[in-house]
Amino acid sequence: MPADDSSRVREVLHATVGSVGGVERPGQVEMAEAVAAAMDDGRHLLVQAGTGTGKSLGYLVPSLLHGERVVIATATLGLQHQLVQRDIPALLEGAAHVLDTVPSHAVLKGRSNYACLHRLRVGVPDDQGTLVDVPEGTLGAEVVALREWAEDQAENSGPGDRESAPSHTDRGWRQVSVTARECLGATRCGFALECFAEKAKATAHAAQLVVTNHSLLAIDAQGDVPTLPEHDVVVIDEAHELAARVTQAATVELEPVAVERAARRARGHLKGGQAADDLADASDALADVLTRTEQGRIDRPTDELLDVLALVRDSARACLSDFTSEKGGGEPDAARQQARGLLDDVRAVAERMAAHGDADVLWAAEARSGPRLQLAPLDVASMLANSVFADRTVVLTSATLALGGSFDAVVRSVGLGFGDHEWTGIDVGSPFDYGKQGMLYVAKHLPPPGREGPSTQFTDELVELVAAAGGRTLGLFSSRRGAEAAAEKVRERLPDLEVLVQGEAHLSELTAAFVQNETACLFGTLGLWQGLDVPGPTCQLVVIDRIPFPRPDDPLMGARQRLVEQRGGNGFMSVAASHAALLLAQGAGRLIRRVDDRGVVAVLDSRLATARYGGYLASSLPPMWRTTDKATVLAALERLDELATKA
Repeated sequence: MPADDSSRVREVLHATVGSVGGVERPGQVEMAEAVAAAMDDGRHLLVQAGTGTGKSLGYLVPSLLHGERVVIATATLGLQHQLVQRDIPALLEGAAHVLDTVPSHAVLKGRSNYACLHRLRVGVPDDQGTLVDVPEGTLGAEVVALREWAEDQAENSGPGDRESAPSHTDRGWRQVSVTARECLGATRCGFALECFAEKAKATAHAAQLVVTNHSLLAIDAQGDVPTLPEHDVVVIDEAHELAARVTQAATVELEPVAVERAARRARGHLKGGQAADDLADASDALADVLTRTEQGRIDRPTDELLDVLALVRDSARACLSDFTSEKGGGEPDAARQQARGLLDDVRAVAERMAAHGDADVLWAAEARSGPRLQLAPLDVASMLANSVFADRTVVLTSATLALGGSFDAVVRSVGLGFGDHEWTGIDVGSPFDYGKQGMLYVAKHLPPPGREGPSTQFTDELVELVAAAGGRTLGLFSSRRGAEAAAEKVRERLPDLEVLVQGEAHLSELTAAFVQNETACLFGTLGLWQGLDVPGPTCQLVVIDRIPFPRPDDPLMGARQRLVEQRGGNGFMSVAASHAALLLAQGAGRLIRRVDDRGVVAVLDSRLATARYGGYLASSLPPMWRTTDKATVLAALERLDELATKA
């Protein structure tokens, strides 16, 4: 990178950090210069930037100065909100003191994240029923509130997106939104000029910085019709989640209730009723087969299952062929479009499952609505290699990219190891002194965790640690049952402490209560392992109940592990251990969130100290001072509690 470009990056970064009253960090400057160089050279870059580095500005500043459109993709709405509401405004304010012209920015989400004005104003036949004089607390009342909000958004040029909507359920939101397949399209919809999704798309096409999510990035890369504006650089934040989010976006499911719903919605739009009857019968046949199908991965579908999938596919196809012609000159029929969308979804999923090959994993699972089939790609690496990384420069960043001290696991998972992709990986460190601020304690004396639930020794150890810390504990558990059982024991033996448990209220409410009461404990599962940011004396002890390996019966992880072994690799280390290392690093990262934080990460799984793979897992964690001596840890926690109480 030319010296004048480097100077400009430093100048804008300095102005931006100053605009928020922050302090420049060496790792942030190193990252910003490396990202700018990668954008100039067209070389893919991986940046591990520890907590506190300020990595958002580390990539936003060179993105702003790049001169061409840059797409920034995040995994979570929380980070997306932080970028749009805090980091980008700070960047633009700082840059205004240095640059003559400040580029614009925009947020772009999938169409179902925006309210649909056509559905709100014209409506379609659905399951919500009448919304006149609806009692409070019902689905109807929720939809009425969403409709009023959407009209206010339309009148006042609001974004009309789900994040800005009043409190609602998933079911309620589905009543006021449409998927891309259900949308009438800008050329046919009478409300296209007011459409929230179309406005967001137009704004994105005029912006230099476009913020989106991993899923939409994957859909854009795979689809025939672009969903994102043209761009030559992508910055992927929270990149440790990319493969999982792309897999999630590509996973499909088929359940009898969805097939039956498609038949019911189609019935009024067909030339006759036989095709809809046949699809309803296919739904019953699918339900019958699934009740006799064992849950778990299906390596070789039975002839009976293949036959019923073909029946669903062919029946849905027959319904699509039997659709009546749309009336000309009138208002586009949204109900007809929605019915076609549902049918085409059923047809496409059944067809993909019936053609189940080596590239997909098929399994049966139980849901609230009954048994269902699910199918996911065995590996998304080649897809990402041939799409996302093929014709643009990609910067991947996260606090946890180097697992076991190496970028290899992440590189394999996202496909950078395929073909002739050139990449560079750097670790810019963290401003935190983990060796002085944090302690990693492994309870080496405890028996390895079993399937029977928490042992007496585990419970005794947990209670001792929580008591020494005076509460102030975040408990990260591998299962909901484990979190609830642990909370029950702590409440019983330490009745003066408030113990909050995930599932007893909304996570945002629990987090607020955890922060408000410094001596409270918060116990939960995966939702707490990543993204929770609670600095200060509220969280001085993070307890991890066991190494978070995938469940032994996880169909997708099991298939991926077997694939690695078939290729001559170590499936356990490549899949299960890498998965566990990532979550452990994320979980341990909840402890130190600012330079004056102090505390202990206690792993109550002796295998971290005794198993052969323990060294690999431990090397993925922040470099805290490590011990297996319980007395030392209890004394440290008691001192921290005393200091926090006096403060």
